[in-house]
Amino acid sequence: MAVLTENDLQQKAIRYLKTHYGEDTVSMTIQENGVKDGNGVLHVDCTVSIGGSQSDWTKWFTFRDSEVVNMRWKVR
Repeated sequence: MAVLTENDLQQKAIRYLKTHYGEDTVSMTIQENGVKDGNGVLHVDCTVSIGGSQSDWTKWFTFRDSEVVNMRWKVR
């Protein structure tokens, strides 16, 4: 299995937000990368847009086998 860079993880998180929630990512900053060998949690602060309305969030993406399988969030 190829090693995922932080950019790879971030791009997968951005795609997850778009496909599962219809959110366009305006900005995303990695706060903590706990993903090792494709498994773990990526903690980010991000700004997303839906229909032109923007909001700020802290999100935790759970990765399993190099894919996002779950996400927790809170408004910031």
